[in-house]
Amino acid sequence: MTSPDPVLITGCSSGIGEATALMLVRAGHTVYATARRPETLADLEIAGARILALDVTDEESMAAAVKTVEDEQGSVGTLVNNAGYGEYGPVEETDLARVRTMFETNVFGLSRLTQLVLPGMRRAGRGRVVNISSMGGRIVFPVGGYYHASKYAVEAISDALRVEVKPFGIDVVVVEPGLIRTGFEGRVNEGIASDAGLTSGQSAYAELLAKSEKATADSYSTRLAVGPDSVAKVVLKAVEADRPRTRYVVTPAARAMIALRKLGGDRVWDTFVRAQFKL
Repeated sequence: MTSPDPVLITGCSSGIGEATALMLVRAGHTVYATARRPETLADLEIAGARILALDVTDEESMAAAVKTVEDEQGSVGTLVNNAGYGEYGPVEETDLARVRTMFETNVFGLSRLTQLVLPGMRRAGRGRVVNISSMGGRIVFPVGGYYHASKYAVEAISDALRVEVKPFGIDVVVVEPGLIRTGFEGRVNEGIASDAGLTSGQSAYAELLAKSEKATADSYSTRLAVGPDSVAKVVLKAVEADRPRTRYVVTPAARAMIALRKLGGDRVWDTFVRAQFKL
């Protein structure tokens, strides 16, 4: 099939989104790089990307961005749903208002933007949706239950959508990164530290939180973690493939852990996690 351009990418101000936009531009694709604050995208604009403001929690912002692309190009060829972040903490003690806000970005924003591009894709008889999930959409660690739940939701939505839109010539791909050095680990620990209920010294999970912080920092400082270019290369492959895979797992460590979870079952996985967190 013809390469599904133009490519609209969310969350391009840093990390995976920025690396993906740059790699696709350099590969010759027409790329619309977006972020809530377009001034953060100056380097991508210099590189050749087209810049748009897009906030996946704002209906008008999403509709305006899609309309701009469709007015200029006819339809969005590929949508890369990359925008997302994590709220971490014990299930019992995490502020659910913050969890709801995270779901607005990770799940509902992704879903609504997908809804907005699909009519144009159907009219064109072609298209591709690439959802950036996580190995955390297939496996779960303590203190990350709500973040993992948002990624499990992305996986489920993608599985349903893939079958629903196939008759219209539209592919749906899930990319599942492992440990990627984007500063994510720092934001995880900062998010926990900013919750007064978890840092007051009264948390029943104080020991778990301390061990989680250390385990997170240690994991991202090893060779198990890679740079965002590793994900960008996989997204490029997913965009350009005539027949893309339904899922791409990024990093050997992520593949190994997903396999362990699948083959070992609950008790083996729980034993592995307790050993990692020294519980």
